[in-house]
Amino acid sequence: MLAALMNWPQATFASKVLVADGKATVTREIDGGLETIEVSLPAVITTDLRLNEPRYATLPNIMKAKKKPLETVTPEALGVEVAPRLKTLKMSEPAKRTAGVIVADVAELVAKLKNEAKVI
Repeated sequence: MLAALMNWPQATFASKVLVADGKATVTREIDGGLETIEVSLPAVITTDLRLNEPRYATLPNIMKAKKKPLETVTPEALGVEVAPRLKTLKMSEPAKRTAGVIVADVAELVAKLKNEAKVI
């Protein structure tokens, strides 16, 4: 949705990204193997778990981070409009499902599909 709103190209499930000359070459895993695509920058790229090896914070670094001041920035300070773009007109729960019917044989099933459900 972000790529569509910004009118930027999109690459999803990236397992390898190479950036050069204003373009990004993205390799991603598909059912048949690997697919490599090239998108111009700026672009929206989502990643796969295999892109990076996670680094875990050590206890001393966690304690140092707790002591650092936390800066709060408002959307207005960044020039971002936060008014909703969509308006919800109505919300309702779906209709309750009715109980199923057990039929004795195939002939009765066909008759019910033909006469009651009118699908055949």
